[in-house]
Amino acid sequence: MESKLPAAKWRTLWLAILLYYVSGINEAQCDILPVRPIHHNNTALRQVLEALTAKYPNITRLYSIGKSYQGKSLWVIEITKDPGKHLPGKPELKYVANMHGNEVVGRELLLLLADHLCSNYGRDQRITKLVDTTRIHLLPSMNPDGWESSHVGCTGIKGRFNANGVDLNRNFPDPYDGQTNELQPETQAIMNWIHREPFVLSANLHGGTLVVNYPFDNLPSELKRSTTRVYYSSPDDDIFVNIAKLYSKTHPTMHNGNPRCPIQREEKFPDGITNGAAWYPISGGMQDYNYYKTNCFEITLELGCCKYPPARYLSPYWRANREALLKYIELVHNTGIRGFVFDEKGRPIEGAKIIIENRAKKVKTYKDGDYWRLLVPGNYIIRVAKRKYKNSKKTITVDPDAIAYANFTLVRKRSKNFSRRRLAAKMNPVAQPLKSTNNVSFHKVVTHRDKLRLSAKSPGKSASTVLGPFIITSLVCFVLVALLK
Repeated sequence: MESKLPAAKWRTLWLAILLYYVSGINEAQCDILPVRPIHHNNTALRQVLEALTAKYPNITRLYSIGKSYQGKSLWVIEITKDPGKHLPGKPELKYVANMHGNEVVGRELLLLLADHLCSNYGRDQRITKLVDTTRIHLLPSMNPDGWESSHVGCTGIKGRFNANGVDLNRNFPDPYDGQTNELQPETQAIMNWIHREPFVLSANLHGGTLVVNYPFDNLPSELKRSTTRVYYSSPDDDIFVNIAKLYSKTHPTMHNGNPRCPIQREEKFPDGITNGAAWYPISGGMQDYNYYKTNCFEITLELGCCKYPPARYLSPYWRANREALLKYIELVHNTGIRGFVFDEKGRPIEGAKIIIENRAKKVKTYKDGDYWRLLVPGNYIIRVAKRKYKNSKKTITVDPDAIAYANFTLVRKRSKNFSRRRLAAKMNPVAQPLKSTNNVSFHKVVTHRDKLRLSAKSPGKSASTVLGPFIITSLVCFVLVALLK
């Protein structure tokens, strides 16, 4: 006869199995959080982000901005009080890492930063204030496909490109070189993202040397032909230098400017920073696109000589960069001016231009009428412009380490003939002298081009521009054939 277990013993056995299963889950969660300084594959990366959002639901949100070439989600963790929406007046910042798949340090630093912000919220006054007052977006991996084909090693390019063989930091539309190859899904996802959210400040985390790189990365062809390196400044060069120095000088060694990387042992960067074009020009870079096309100021952080170091070196990387990453976030609260633009009835005005006298770069108000404009300390004349409204102007003083507040009220023009007057202006254009624009570039030859590429709409090629050379060439050929007959 078969022996049968009593019902009570069966219940005990099933309870033991259940407890074993639950304890296994808890152990797995313990392995995920707190985040350890190890290399996380794409699955583990997602699990870390999911664990953080599950443990800290009041200050986090996990969302995808799109997919990679192979269909992997590009995960972003948002960290802020009341996540999920833009709150009027709350500045937004993003960190993007692993754009080159084999440059992995930034990927792990952003996971550690996310854990640091979440676990210290409500416990550390500084972190709590930062999370309460800032909407922080962290994209640990922009190139998960490239990561999967990369491997531990300080140099080399295996895994650098996306799965379609494209360098994503050469893939953005460029004012000088246009679009040299088809937009990749990762690039398009970033473009959609930064046009959707009102980012104020950003950093792109790379590896291969130790320096902060700031715009511009590219320069016009007449300057590319130079045999010497050319410093090609943006209209806000002073601001970029300041924020680059803040990061490099907070880092324990970056500011020394002497990375001594094996491939470029003699390479030196005064103060640990460099203008991108002066270092080496590239076309289609992400930081330039941010500056040309949005309100966002972005720099590139080269975190160290080794692109994919062994895991035991990740803790020193975190200790070296933790304070600099936090101070960089705080810049949105202590640099430049911020405020709102309203109409006469107190309603927010979206798309109003914030114009700083003698600076070509303009920013626009977001849908709630709020704006941010990074500026170094000094006195500024600020003009706010919006079609169908009268301009408003103020003089604002920006003090060191303190943000200035400036709200504007725009009065609507009373004329009813806006469209008629605009049409007449187009039909009867009047030549206007080009006003001088200071601080646009160190090179007078491109002053006018800088003004054009920083306008709201990039200058496109007209039909006459495209067909002109073709018509002229055809006429020349016709004349030559007629003479030879």
